[in-house]
Amino acid sequence: MSVKSSISLTDQQDAFVRAQVQSGRYASASAVLQQGLEMLRLKTEAESAEIEALRELLSRRMSGPFVSSEEMDARVQAMIERKRRALDVET
Repeated sequence: MSVKSSISLTDQQDAFVRAQVQSGRYASASAVLQQGLEMLRLKTEAESAEIEALRELLSRRMSGPFVSSEEMDARVQAMIERKRRALDVET
């Protein structure tokens, strides 16, 4: 189903749309705008999924055990030392 709609474009946007049609890449200005809207829809859905995944990760992290900054510093230093030994790097 198609819905007719009236939109306003800047001169730069209009020039871009016309160039896409004139180059043969798209059959019409409507096709250009439809493609742009589809790309925006996909981007918006992907961003929503990422935000939801981050919320879930934060929720899981907040309900788990917390590590003090001193403990985290000790863990990081131990990891650095393991890497140095594995790579035979002098300190």
